[in-house]
Amino acid sequence: MPLNLQGVRQYLSELRNSGGLHKDQAEKYRNVLMEILKSPETDLAESLKAFVEAIVNENVSLVISRQLLTDVSTHLALLTDHVSQEVSHFALDVIQPRVISFEEQVASIRQHLADIYERNQNWKEAANVLVGIPLETGQKQYSVDYKLETYLKIARLYLEVDDPVQAEAFVNRASLLQAETTNEQLQIYYKVCYARVLDYRRKFIEAAQRYNELSYRNIIHEDERMTCLRNALICTVLASAGQQRSRMLATLFKDERCQQLPAYSILEKMYLDRIIRRSELHEFEALMQTHQKVHKMGATTSDGTTILDRAVFEHNLLSASKLYNNITFEELGALLETPPAKAERIASHMISEGRMNGYIDQISSVVHFETREILPQWDKQIQSLCYQVNSLIEKIAAAEPEWMAKLMEEEMIQ
Repeated sequence: MPLNLQGVRQYLSELRNSGGLHKDQAEKYRNVLMEILKSPETDLAESLKAFVEAIVNENVSLVISRQLLTDVSTHLALLTDHVSQEVSHFALDVIQPRVISFEEQVASIRQHLADIYERNQNWKEAANVLVGIPLETGQKQYSVDYKLETYLKIARLYLEVDDPVQAEAFVNRASLLQAETTNEQLQIYYKVCYARVLDYRRKFIEAAQRYNELSYRNIIHEDERMTCLRNALICTVLASAGQQRSRMLATLFKDERCQQLPAYSILEKMYLDRIIRRSELHEFEALMQTHQKVHKMGATTSDGTTILDRAVFEHNLLSASKLYNNITFEELGALLETPPAKAERIASHMISEGRMNGYIDQISSVVHFETREILPQWDKQIQSLCYQVNSLIEKIAAAEPEWMAKLMEEEMIQ
């Protein structure tokens, strides 16, 4: 019959004071553990706590303690979350003074405890539990794959609570390891985490490039590749206007897969330098993730403009610069669907950063646009050459897909 709590304590006390071979002692402790596991749930947690406290006592051989604690950590996964969580926390507290002696067992308990928190969507608690595993400073030598997977899991959990700063710190640790692993799944996992961190940190153009690279990886399921492509498109639209975004817009516009995406119309308008009206953005806004709309670090600029509004303002301003030689603040405000003073600030900001050519006449309240297309024929020849190179690359990829896939993977790893 199952032992009650008092019986457990008494039997454990007798075992601690008894002698005998290590093998025999370990077997007796295991028999107690098996009896405890048959206990009703009301007594189970307290009985397990008593067992853990007894086996990590310094009077018990370290060899036996480690074996039995490993057994306990294995059985924790079979218990209810409530009991398992309570016993796990107790075990970590009791072990703490001798944590160096039980690193492997502590790591196992922490991984299990993090899984419980994650199932209950307590992301931050799950991350904090995993952070407690001494992957670099402990006595145990963990494998590259174990450390890499744990760092990436911590990063992902911090992203769930909108903490990109902490997430980036652990992705940076993972970056030192990802080149050492031969596990392709972990390499992909790293690239996804890195792209997400860049996205959360509002480094949109870099995130778009990473997402776009992932959209070509055959190891990823087709649906997930399309999700990566959609994310690349969204990040490109949200990025600050400039040459980098223009190149990314061109890359995505020429990708036939983008035509299947619901946001394709916005991509097309941006690539073709057409004015985008606020009323046309509803479908695109529905695709945006929460951190791109409302974020505790601020998804708005200092004047209350959202990231999407700012991106569209800048795009429309660049489009206007190709349509007009000059425009008044009033007309520019009407074009951008924003007050004239804000339109002036946007134009001034872009000109000062070198992302648009022109100057502002504040006396006349006019923005003058300048075109600095030196040697336009030369530009067209370069563009033509680029098209031809792209055509050759596509033909090579069609003829030798395996060689091209291998080459792309090597480039991404670098």
